[in-house]
Amino acid sequence: QLQLVETGGDSVQPGGSLNLSCAASGFTFDYYTIGWFRQAPGKEREGVSCISRSGRTTNYADSVKGRFTISRDNAKNTVYLQMSSLKPEDTAVYYCAATSFCTAKLPLDEYKYWGQGTQVTVSS
Repeated sequence: QLQLVETGGDSVQPGGSLNLSCAASGFTFDYYTIGWFRQAPGKEREGVSCISRSGRTTNYADSVKGRFTISRDNAKNTVYLQMSSLKPEDTAVYYCAATSFCTAKLPLDEYKYWGQGTQVTVSS
């Protein structure tokens, strides 16, 4: 059964750090780009970052550039999102999803195999 599972969400203070993981099973992981998305209460889901199959190509939303780093370990079927200098506006449910290509637009409708999400709360 094809599955993506996000873990690592937590509550942190502004300026803090978190590491999210997206573990995949049931499909050939290294055939797919993996993207991270987030959805804050009352807002639309938005793209955060993506990483290509090999890991050589990455893209980031302007709002997280320089603060978030995406990486992947194909041997472990896992993609990571290292988040630092967190801000209250980073508060959201974070999701990972799979697609064919990692493009800067991070188009939601081209992603499939979504995980269930993990909550990140940044608050003092």
